[in-house]
Amino acid sequence: MDEYQDLLRISIASASNDHRLGANEAPPAIVSIFLGTELNDILESIEKSTTYDAKAKEQLKVGVHVLPRFFKDTTDRNRTSPFAFTGNKFEFRMLGASASISDANTVLNTAVAQELKQFADTLEKADDFGKALNELIKKVIREHKRIIFNGNGYEQAWIEEAEKRGLLNLKSAPDCIPYLLKEKNIDLFESHRVLSKTEIHSRYEVMLESYCKMLNIEALTMIDMTRKDILPAVSAFSKELSETALLKKKINPENECGYEENLVKRISELSSAMYVKVGELESAMSEVKKITDAADSARFYRDTVFATMKWIRAYADELESMTDKKYWPYPSYGEILFSVM
Repeated sequence: MDEYQDLLRISIASASNDHRLGANEAPPAIVSIFLGTELNDILESIEKSTTYDAKAKEQLKVGVHVLPRFFKDTTDRNRTSPFAFTGNKFEFRMLGASASISDANTVLNTAVAQELKQFADTLEKADDFGKALNELIKKVIREHKRIIFNGNGYEQAWIEEAEKRGLLNLKSAPDCIPYLLKEKNIDLFESHRVLSKTEIHSRYEVMLESYCKMLNIEALTMIDMTRKDILPAVSAFSKELSETALLKKKINPENECGYEENLVKRISELSSAMYVKVGELESAMSEVKKITDAADSARFYRDTVFATMKWIRAYADELESMTDKKYWPYPSYGEILFSVM
């Protein structure tokens, strides 16, 4: 986990997972291990050569005598951890739901094989196996305990602490994918005959291309949706509001039209800003075609294309909240989440 944290981050990298990591009960982009209080105390006692005092399990009080007796877990689940111990197993939680587990499994299994090989090389030539094993365990704990974190992975304090520990914070796919070409990672896969250097370079190019294609499709779709559906819809609604205000004034010049006037003003501001950003997005989509290097293209998509898309999405979200349902061309968030069709 510590030595190959970059590979684990790469194994789950995608344009869609960049949205997920660090929010909505998904772990952050910083790779760490959650051990829980009990297992963490055991490792500390081994490192310090002290006696571990096991805590007695507490019975769960359910208030009903007819139910069987249950005992509380000795640790919590910590839903903010990328790699968590949950009583009898570890869970790797960074993988997105739509992604294949093959890359993550390949990295995990190869990294474990490498560590076991190193342990075997050390222990097989030891004169005193028990003493060598004890020293090896302590050495591993001391050198790699920086990867252990049992706190809240969403807090800003953890980001600052991770930086102090020297852990990687690779926030996006273009940030982490280039680490695949690091010499230590190439050596890992080649030494275990999992991938050759050429195959690794091929996967590097494919991952960057997949990232770019995903954002390309999403950007073109956003342009189409905005120009053909959203802007005409809010324009039509704005027209109705304007006509309503004129009719009210026609009936009685003293009638207040604050609602219509303010809403039309805000809709006009948002739709104009959206129109400008859509133009910028179209220009960016033309500009990215001139970039030939895969890594440069991915960074351009992240820094320019995706950044512009976030602005358009923000405008659309606000417009959705103030546009009449009969004009809005798509199901609202409320309809998607709570309505039964």
